[in-house]
This record gives sequence, structure tokens and C-alpha cells, in this order.
Amino acid sequence: MSNKETHKQAFFFTIINYVGIIIGIVSTLFIYPKNKEMLGVFRYVESLAQILFPIMLLGASQTLIKFGPKLDSNQEKQLFSYSVLSIFSIGLILLSLIGLASLLPALSGFKYIYLAFPIGLSLALIDLFKKQSTIIGKIAIPTFFDNIIPKLILPLVFILVLNQFYTIDESLLLYIISYGLIAILIGIYLFYYFKPKLEFDFKSLFSEISKKEMYRFSLFAFAGSLGSVFAFRIDSLMIPKFISMEANGAFSIGVTLASALAVPATGIFILYAPIISNFIKNNQISELDLKYKEISKLLFFIGALLYSCIFLGIDNLFMLLPTHESLTGSIPVILILGFNVLINMATGFNGEIITYSKYYKFNLIAIGLLIILNVSLNLLFIKVLNYGIEGVAVASLISMIVFNLSKLLFIYKKFKILPFDISYLKLILVFATVLLISYYLPILDNHLLNLIYKTIFCLSLNLMVIYKLKLVFSYNFWVEKMIQKLQF
Repeated sequence: MSNKETHKQAFFFTIINYVGIIIGIVSTLFIYPKNKEMLGVFRYVESLAQILFPIMLLGASQTLIKFGPKLDSNQEKQLFSYSVLSIFSIGLILLSLIGLASLLPALSGFKYIYLAFPIGLSLALIDLFKKQSTIIGKIAIPTFFDNIIPKLILPLVFILVLNQFYTIDESLLLYIISYGLIAILIGIYLFYYFKPKLEFDFKSLFSEISKKEMYRFSLFAFAGSLGSVFAFRIDSLMIPKFISMEANGAFSIGVTLASALAVPATGIFILYAPIISNFIKNNQISELDLKYKEISKLLFFIGALLYSCIFLGIDNLFMLLPTHESLTGSIPVILILGFNVLINMATGFNGEIITYSKYYKFNLIAIGLLIILNVSLNLLFIKVLNYGIEGVAVASLISMIVFNLSKLLFIYKKFKILPFDISYLKLILVFATVLLISYYLPILDNHLLNLIYKTIFCLSLNLMVIYKLKLVFSYNFWVEKMIQKLQF
């Protein structure tokens, strides 16, 4: 995929994601607060599905990225077919084990796991299809299906339940069907361009790559993915257990709004994964270092702009909404989790560097550290200190800082590269200074005017200073290009 095509796909990927985020934000502000307990149930089922799908996937999508560059067209299609068959085979085994486990009296009440299973299977296929779409440079349309449909279906079923057309259980079934539809649509789109052939003879494939090596990588990738899901989804599993489903709904509101920051990072991480893999495969460490710094700085720039607006305007925005009483309790969670996302963006694609290098086993250590730390801190803040969902958010923040720091140090030890340079430090200083000035501007009586003038002042000053100091290459490049077009 050419650099121009990469930027084009990244652009459309980001636009589609932000459309999805806008739909999610509107739903979060106006619909979900009307029944936080129901939202908590949906998020709980989603979290269970997020745990089941890496088991069914078993590292297959990462295997496509890792071994794809070594294969010819026919072998690449064989690897894809092998991965699809693997997902269905493992899914069948997993369903059988769940069925057997549910027969035990001590493990009865598997209702939510059975509801989560078809979503997990759909997610496994969606992830595999999207990774193959990334390899052939066709990620925008699959992203549209994956991001827009669930965000339209969920508020729709909420409205149906709130108006007593459906029960919660019936609406969950409708939500499950929507994920199956997404998998089918992405599959049709991918097969149009990729044209895979379902076959059962994989001799040619395993003559080119070692089956043992592939299985070893798949298992480590699976362990890393499952550990990552546990680490990042543990909140949604622990809150219903130790607090309530309603608290889980309130926490998920914060997660939804904070996740708006992560959209540019998600698109860039997906699109640059094959490029990173290729740099490492060809031992192009200097090129990797340049891209590492460039992308990390760009992501921090975008994330810090958005976070500054959220930090300054979230309280005034909520006060303008009819659901402000239900939303106010989520503000601390939004700010803490938003900063959490910003830190993750600021460190760039360190996870991808480790995953596609010969040191991929370190991901298990880092994920293990994250899980232990996150669970321990959650128990401390919830059970001992009684901090509620704010404590859960703080636990996530501390865990993420340690997690990213461990990966940064490991990459520096093995590759002698870091995502930071002097201009990056200047960028951090600019954002911190401008945010401090904006925060202490006079407070107006009108919430709308207060929201507008503080956020506009902060955005304008940041953009002007960063452009003048030439701290972010991509930003200056596009601004100067727009100026040239306007002058022409």
C-alpha cells in the first residue's frame, strides 16, 4: 500500500470512527442515562464477549500480519482459510466446554455467557476479516460496518425497551443479531477484493512457514490478547460484582466519552501494523525510530487538543443537558480515563513494536503485570477505601502508566529507541501552560458562553504556538498546504 493510499485510508478510518463516536456520545448524553442498570447489563455481556473472542481467535489475526509478508498470494489465502476454520473449530470446542461447565451446580447461571458467545464468535471473525482488509489496504468500509452498526443498534434497542416494546432479554437478542450482520457484511466486502478459497490442504503453506513457529507465535499472541482484554475489561466485570449494574452503566458512560480521544490512535495503529512488521523484519531500526517519534508526537498532539477541550468544557456541557443529573457523577471518571487514553496515545505503537519483533514474549510479562496491578488496585479502591467508580478509574490510570513505562523501557533496552525528543518535551510544556492559563480565565454566568470561549481560546492558542514553533511536522505540513491552496 502506497503512502498516499495509507493516508487516504487513515483519513476515512478516522472520519468513520468519529461518526461512530458522535453517535455514541449523543446516545450516551441523551438515551443511556435514562436506564443505567440496563446499560450496565449490556456492557457486562460485551465484556464477557470480549474475553471469549480472543480464545476463539487464538492469535490468528496477528499471525496474518506476522507471516503474511513471507507468503505468495496463494499461500496468503491458505493462511486466511486456515484461520477461519480454526475460529469455528475452537468456537465449537469452547461452546461444548461452557455447556459442560453449566451442568455443575456450583457454576450454574451461565445466562450471560451464552448470550455473549455468539457476539464473541462474530467479533473473532470481524477481527480476522479486518486484519486481512488492512493487509490489502481496504480498512475504511469494514470500519464503517464495525463501528457504525453497533452504535445505531444499541440506542435503538434502548428506545424500544424504554417504550416497553421489548424486554431487556429480547433486546439483547437483537443486539447479538447485529454483530452477526456486521461479520457477514465485512466478509462479503473482503471476499470481493481478496477472493479467498476455502480449502483443507495446507501443505504448500506449511512448506513455506514452520507450523511449530506459527503455533508458538499464535499462542503467545493469544495470551497477550486475552491478557490485554482481561486487563482493560476487568473494570466492567468487577464493578457489577462489587458495586452494582447501575454503577457499571455510569462507568461505561465515562468510558464511552473518554474513548473519543483514542480514535486517531486506533486507526494509525491498525494501518501502520504491517509497516512496523516490515521495518522489524528488514532490521530497519533507524526508519522505525523516525516513525516511532513522528507518530507518537502526532497522536499526543491530537489527543492533548481533545483532552484540553474535555477538561475545560465537560462540566458546562453537561449543565446544558436535560440528563445532567445522571451525567454529573461520571465527570471524574471521564477526566481520569481521558488522561489514561492520552498517556496510551503519547507512547505510540510500542505494543506493536514488541508484538512483531522476536521479543514478542515480553508482552505476556507486561500484560501479566497490568492484570495483577489493575485487579489489586481495584480491590484496594473498591473494597478497602470505598472510592466507587472513581477509584476504579484511578486504578486503571496507575496500571496504564506502569504498563506503558515497562514497554518503553524494554524497547529502549532492545532497540535503543524512544518516542520522545526535545520537540516532544516542548509540546508537552506548551499544552500544560495553555491549559493552565485557560482554566484560570474568568468564569462567566452563562454555561454555553463559558464552554465556547474557554475551549476556543485554548484551541486557538495551542494551534498558533505549535505552528509557530514547528513542533509537529504533519500539522505544519497540512496547514501550509491549505494556505498554498487558498493563496492559489
